[in-house]
Amino acid sequence: MTKGASGRETVLKGKPVSASRSEMTEIVLPAQTNPLGKLLGGQVMHLVDMVAAMAAHRHSNSYVVTASVDYIDFRNPVNLGEIVNLKSQVNRVFRTSMEVGVEVYSENAMTEERKHTTSAYVTFVAIDEFTRLPKPVAPLIVKTAEERQRFEEAAKRRKVRLLLRYGKRHIVS
Repeated sequence: MTKGASGRETVLKGKPVSASRSEMTEIVLPAQTNPLGKLLGGQVMHLVDMVAAMAAHRHSNSYVVTASVDYIDFRNPVNLGEIVNLKSQVNRVFRTSMEVGVEVYSENAMTEERKHTTSAYVTFVAIDEFTRLPKPVAPLIVKTAEERQRFEEAAKRRKVRLLLRYGKRHIVS
């Protein structure tokens, strides 16, 4: 429950994971690569943040800001001229924050070879458009075994993140 603009308690209706799923496709151009012809890591991080924000925005129906990046794993390089496909979805909702999982794939259009290049977990906070303060987010409805696993693992990552940030005295289960 949350207080609406009228000051009355309102219940936020849950949304399924599928409502947040987002996808983005780019082609790697020379200005985005290093001298070896590989996509710059910072460029990958920018794309990850963008597609993750789309998922958080879709779920929360509000402005969102990046609160943290728990994990980003560069598995394989992305080459000049390859197609980059990014996929994201909300893994878990807390009160005003959401963890979004992102997977990045590269595709060589000439050979059709496709590789998983990057994985990341990004946390966003929903922001009220008028007060600019954090606002409650609708609960997440998990339907599949994979969604439930992501949901449970997100809680573990959050616990570690809060422990690292604030120490034991601020951990709330």
